[in-house]
Amino acid sequence: MALCNKEAVELEIDDGAKLVVTANQPPIVDGVEEQRMRVGCGSAAIGIFAQQWHGHTDEVIVVDDHITGVLSEHQAGKVLDMKPSGIRIRGRKSTAGRYFQVAEPGQGWGGTDITDPLSIIETIDPDVAWPGMRLLMTSTTGEDSIFCELDESLRPVETDMPAPLIEVVDRIEENCEPSLATVLFMAGAGGSLRAGVTENPVRLTRSVRDRMTRVTLGGAPAFIWPGGGITVMVDVSRMPDQSFGYVPTPAIVAPIEFTLPRETYAQLGGHLGAVTPLDAVVEEFKSAARHTSARNDNPWPLQQQGKG
Repeated sequence: MALCNKEAVELEIDDGAKLVVTANQPPIVDGVEEQRMRVGCGSAAIGIFAQQWHGHTDEVIVVDDHITGVLSEHQAGKVLDMKPSGIRIRGRKSTAGRYFQVAEPGQGWGGTDITDPLSIIETIDPDVAWPGMRLLMTSTTGEDSIFCELDESLRPVETDMPAPLIEVVDRIEENCEPSLATVLFMAGAGGSLRAGVTENPVRLTRSVRDRMTRVTLGGAPAFIWPGGGITVMVDVSRMPDQSFGYVPTPAIVAPIEFTLPRETYAQLGGHLGAVTPLDAVVEEFKSAARHTSARNDNPWPLQQQGKG
């Protein structure tokens, strides 16, 4: 309930990190607030930016805890007719240019525990590599990157990064989404709830399936899961603050609204005798009511049906 009410909740992974999670806020991992999500895994980053790197470097390694990518081996490098670099990195090779388990998870490069990216290089083949070969290494967020050239002994020596590569690394960072925690609430509209809407509850269910009736939670649009009944899921950040309560059943209680034209409600066997104008409801409960402005990004339910 605290998560759904957008309160900060502390979590701890067994033998792992401590987290502070708040809906629509950056997660805090071991006391460090995350800033951005990765643009994709190392392989995805290569697929996105390979052509922009081409001609400015001879090899690119994108370090990632999930899949670390190596450009010259990757299909994207093959399409660009890149020469093999002879660099072999640590980890378990999956498909061409993709490596798993190059390091342990951590707060270092690409979500790994490494701070020295050159440490993942296992071997450099002297029959393939050459002095002066250019190597770019970057993380999947662009926060960490180095540019090296191989010396006469084929050892990577860090040097100034050329401007075109700086531009692409900055673009990686630009393409990363902000790191935010999403809290989704999922629940079912049970039989007694539906009976409070219509004399024949299954008609309400069918009207939701047929998109005659729109379902919102606290004004936020809900995703309706397939299958029987009315099972809904909603992003709590689009709901009013402190929307959730509880009862001793035990159960979490959430607001839910069914919006439909009056004539459709009559066809469903709705309780027309209990229909009350909104103004009357507000007047009756004004002493206890809490006014919350509607969010601009939450559409009025009937507008989704093309009606005013």
